[in-house]
Amino acid sequence: MPSSAPPRRRSPLEPRLGAAFLIAACLALLAPAAGASTPPGPDPRGSLQDQLEELVRTPGGPPGVIAVLRDGRGSRVVRAGVADLATGRRPDPDDHMRIASAAKALSGAVALSLVDRHELSLDDTLRERLPRLPEAWGAVTLRQLLNHTSGLPDYSQAPAFVQTVQADPRHRFDSRRLLDYVADQPLRFRPGSQYQYSNSDNIAVALMAEAATGTPYERLLRELVYRPLGLRDTSLPQGHRMPRPYLHGYDVSPPEPPEDVSEVLGMSGVWASGGIVSTPADATRFIRGYAGGRLYGHHVVREQRRWIPGAASEPAGPGHNDAGLAIFRYTTRCGVVLGHTGNTLGYTQLIAATPDGRRSLTFSATTQINQTLKPDLLRKLRTVQENFVCALLRPRG
Repeated sequence: MPSSAPPRRRSPLEPRLGAAFLIAACLALLAPAAGASTPPGPDPRGSLQDQLEELVRTPGGPPGVIAVLRDGRGSRVVRAGVADLATGRRPDPDDHMRIASAAKALSGAVALSLVDRHELSLDDTLRERLPRLPEAWGAVTLRQLLNHTSGLPDYSQAPAFVQTVQADPRHRFDSRRLLDYVADQPLRFRPGSQYQYSNSDNIAVALMAEAATGTPYERLLRELVYRPLGLRDTSLPQGHRMPRPYLHGYDVSPPEPPEDVSEVLGMSGVWASGGIVSTPADATRFIRGYAGGRLYGHHVVREQRRWIPGAASEPAGPGHNDAGLAIFRYTTRCGVVLGHTGNTLGYTQLIAATPDGRRSLTFSATTQINQTLKPDLLRKLRTVQENFVCALLRPRG
């Protein structure tokens, strides 16, 4: 006899619980335009506004999108949809959001700042700085962690870790022991021999920074990144709550209605690999300084920009992707920008700027879009992002 109970609504975690669970779901670690003044030039391929509205209308697309384009003469905010389906409020540059794996750029900023101060070296090894980690990983260097050529197994794919998150998405992990989930595993390949994106890399980066300074990673972020770049609304929480106001992140899986998943996951299991909360305004300040090399000297910038051809961020950014040290080069049909992407449950992010930091784009969507979950939508998103980059780089008359 059929049950009279209503059908169970699918948990937003269910389609994402597999081998790539936290790369796809947890990390992978999103009115008139405010502050518009002398915006970057017009878009020959149609209105940027129209392109965002089309993304929002696409089946499975984000309920809201906000992009901030900034150059030396002014900024332009382009947005479509809503920040909160319950209220209809529009996205705002001061709304908080999960930046997902774009947080890896901030761990890179910490590490490279310490390299500049001679407190770390790019050739420092795990054996030297973190001797408690498995001896088999000992030869891995800071450089290899930052450009994802370390071979470290990805803790976010470990069965015990995935099972813990499945059982309790808000479980409070010891963030500094996340690598214990893969401590019994060998390296996936000889360090430096190939590229493979791993969430373990940036956990190890943060631990090396702490070991070198005797200072908690959260304090290093404040002293070496937030304060120098004037970030006012950026933080690294441990729990699941979002600061108010915030862009609500949604699981969008038609034919079911969008489900608010903004506060489903705790951040202690993500930490330095993708746990940072920021705003479009702060993300703009960060990427302009970071891509422009404002946090360290030219010798460190040169090392950061030794590119691995064809190595893509997760998800891939616009144009052709190459990997540096905690930064990616996106070569579009209109020119080059440097930055990082990210995706997590409810959010997809791009932060990018020209190599001198003078022109920047932050692009945030309020659903998760990647090659595994929504390949067609990712292709469309990358096309739109490239059009925004072209609008950013186009000379103004």
